[in-house]
Amino acid sequence: MGSLMTELGKRLAEQWMSLLVLPGALFLSAAFAARTLAHAHAVDLDLLVGEAQAWRPAPGAGAGARLAVLLLVVALLAAAVGLVAQTLGSLVERLWFAADWDSWPRPLHALARWQVARRRQRRAVALTAYERERRLSGELLASGAPGGGTDLGPARLAVTRVSPEEPHRPTWSGDRMHAVTLRLARDLDLDLATVWPALWQLLPDAPRQQIETARGTLDRATTLVAWAFLYAALTAWWWPALLLAVATYITAWLRIRSGVDAYAALIEATVHVYVAELAEHLRVPAQGVVGKRTGWEVTCVLQGKRHLIDLTAHEPQ
Repeated sequence: MGSLMTELGKRLAEQWMSLLVLPGALFLSAAFAARTLAHAHAVDLDLLVGEAQAWRPAPGAGAGARLAVLLLVVALLAAAVGLVAQTLGSLVERLWFAADWDSWPRPLHALARWQVARRRQRRAVALTAYERERRLSGELLASGAPGGGTDLGPARLAVTRVSPEEPHRPTWSGDRMHAVTLRLARDLDLDLATVWPALWQLLPDAPRQQIETARGTLDRATTLVAWAFLYAALTAWWWPALLLAVATYITAWLRIRSGVDAYAALIEATVHVYVAELAEHLRVPAQGVVGKRTGWEVTCVLQGKRHLIDLTAHEPQ
């Protein structure tokens, strides 16, 4: 038991250092540079080094203790800044995925609605071009032209680059997640929000770990956007902070794009692989390939609407 608690403490300390203290310390270093250099001496490294040396405790009795206290204060301040970034990251995630944009205040709601309409128009244009390329490819194949049909990959990619399904969110990431819900409802007549908590209870350790890892990667990416905003705030005193903010934001954007794609794919694949096992646990008959009937019955059972299944079971054929 003692070894377990020791290992747990080590892991918590590692998480505390990697997620809070180290990013916070980097931000405090940038804030120190902004306070010391300002715009007038933005890249004066000698001035920065001299100011940093001034904070070093003077030699003598108790110097080690004073240095330890200084490091502890810096670590606590860094952790506090890290907590602020984590909180802002949660807000960034809500805005980035925009699942509840219909309930946003009027200015944000109007902006989100305009963005959704704009993305729908862009996807319609890309889809029209794809359908045209597909017809042309079919005609070339039917005519027996040398080389066969045209490559539809770029045209198909242009559609999915806007949104994998009809846009319902103002961002690609929001639509990528929403596409999982749409496809499961269309193909299996299954409500993901209802089924997922029960399905999660059945998952073996391996897929759980994969999903948790993907989710953690996504959380860190949205928190990185918050760090970009915090660095951007330092630009008012020190212009090089803008470079840090831009680099951080671009990195976060790329990580969110890849992270949300991986997370959504894992969620959708997990439902398809394990929904039959869930149906078996719920005493819902699933014969052969799971289809709409099974998905609908699983959803009804989990929503407390088993009577609907009984009613349809006694309907005249």
